[in-house]
Amino acid sequence: MTNEELRLSVGASPAQRTVSVVVGVFVAAVGAAFVVLPLVADGLLRRLTGPGDGLATYEEARDLPPGLLPPGLQDAGSGGDQTGPGPLVGLCGLPFALLGVYLVLRVLRTAAWLDGSRVRVRGAFASRTVDLATARIDAATLPYREAGDDVRARGHRVPAVVATDGESGRRVTIPLRGMGLDTLPPSELRALADAISTGRPVDGRDGDAHAAASHLRRLAEHPSAG
Repeated sequence: MTNEELRLSVGASPAQRTVSVVVGVFVAAVGAAFVVLPLVADGLLRRLTGPGDGLATYEEARDLPPGLLPPGLQDAGSGGDQTGPGPLVGLCGLPFALLGVYLVLRVLRTAAWLDGSRVRVRGAFASRTVDLATARIDAATLPYREAGDDVRARGHRVPAVVATDGESGRRVTIPLRGMGLDTLPPSELRALADAISTGRPVDGRDGDAHAAASHLRRLAEHPSAG
């Protein structure tokens, strides 16, 4: 097991990064426009539909019934400030703007490093570190869809290793598919296997960890076995 930090080949392929960033920027732009435009339109409508010059004050129109007063004078007479629904409607676009930003950050920031037996996985906003030599190791599968895959390949699932720290409960997930590759490179699979199995007892509750390490080594020798 090497003591040098190794960056794992997890994350999106270049084609998937491009598509995801374009989609994320588009969604964020549409959401931001939905938030801003109602505010601009509300102010513009207030200017266009404000009281005219014919009845500038309530004193000039005090003999008119309240229902015949211009909207601006009705508000002045009642003491209320009737705000249009535009700003509130614009808030509906906020989740879309945040979703677009999240998509961009996730595809650009997702990465993983192996430093000895400790693996650090970075997501859209934060990083988590777990010691593979002491963590509980489980096998999992993740949904995977990549731009350019044919229809039959879309939506298939990718094997992954889930490591959970026994004390803090911190969990990291390491997909076993690389950037545009069917699996991680053999050297990275072997490094993960060594990090998981080194120093562990060969029996008892560590049996699942050794089984996962053995699977990673088989996958390094025969990538089609995954």
